[in-house]
Amino acid sequence: MQKIGLIGGMSFESSAVYYRMINESVRRRLGGLHSAEVLLHSVDFQTIVDLQKAGCWPEAAERLSEVARSLEAAGAACVLICTNTMHLVAEAVETAIKVPLINIIDETAAALNAAGCKRPLLLATRYTMEHGFYADRMATRGIDVLIPEAEDRTRVHDIIFTELCAGTIDPLSRTALEEIIVRGKAAGADSVILGCTEICLILDPDHLSLPGFDSTRIHADTAVDLALADHLREAA
Repeated sequence: MQKIGLIGGMSFESSAVYYRMINESVRRRLGGLHSAEVLLHSVDFQTIVDLQKAGCWPEAAERLSEVARSLEAAGAACVLICTNTMHLVAEAVETAIKVPLINIIDETAAALNAAGCKRPLLLATRYTMEHGFYADRMATRGIDVLIPEAEDRTRVHDIIFTELCAGTIDPLSRTALEEIIVRGKAAGADSVILGCTEICLILDPDHLSLPGFDSTRIHADTAVDLALADHLREAA
């Protein structure tokens, strides 16, 4: 089993989900009391949020690159940035290390394509929905991303930062998100991406008005695929 390197803490609420999902996946595949070999570097999220708000993306890229290099030096066979938003700087982080950086956008696009879904509604932070990096990368993989209207984008962003990242799950916010999905369906969406790693805390992708794709689950499962690849080949 190879070590999985996690750049976490953005927020720590979703990083805890990553840790649980990765270990559950390993136990499910190997049985017994098996668990994952995980290296987690959890950053101080407030420092990252301050850089986001100031538009200091190069500084954020260097901070995450520094963390990625430390995980690689500690023996990580792959690295995950445990947040969708900070994939805005994923290319810079990827060039800073020699081991694979598992890109959450690529893996989510692969899951959409495998399911035959081409026009997903994206629920995410304002940075992810509006900066273009997410939709542009999806477009190179044949996916036409829809984003909510401006008022709905603000609502989603606020739910993420003021509630989910703070550990608050509000049933009224769940209803609001479900209504945004219904509006997305009316606008032509054929699926919905839970494109913030905290959204799985409030929405179940299997119980929505559109087929749901949980980027956190997809990302975590891909890491386990890589970590166990040699182990499972030897067992076969």
